[in-house]
Amino acid sequence: MIAVRVREDGIEISGHANYAEAGKDIVCAGVTALTQTLIRSLEHLTRDEIKYEISPGRADIHCGDLSEEGKLLVDSFFIGICQIASEFSEHVNIVQAGPEPKPREGQTKLGSAPGGAERRTL
Repeated sequence: MIAVRVREDGIEISGHANYAEAGKDIVCAGVTALTQTLIRSLEHLTRDEIKYEISPGRADIHCGDLSEEGKLLVDSFFIGICQIASEFSEHVNIVQAGPEPKPREGQTKLGSAPGGAERRTL
């Protein structure tokens, strides 16, 4: 199972979906694409300073205090991750690590976004 751990200072993604054999696992491919897109987007579309480590079956993103643009990119990441976790709940789990972050003004907590989409803020 892939675990997506939400921390105050970032996100950790670890594990394997085991939905299908290596090279044909669409769940793993989806999570990987979203994760790599988040990292590159934060690097190239914002001035936010991030640190990350990527290895097979693991990504650890340290983002700290993000700009509004960075927060929007993280929100977009979580819309995608929550959609995958909803459809493939036996293969992807989202875990809150530490105290519940406070939502930004006008933002909802995980599982209560308009239109049934789930959102999460760091």
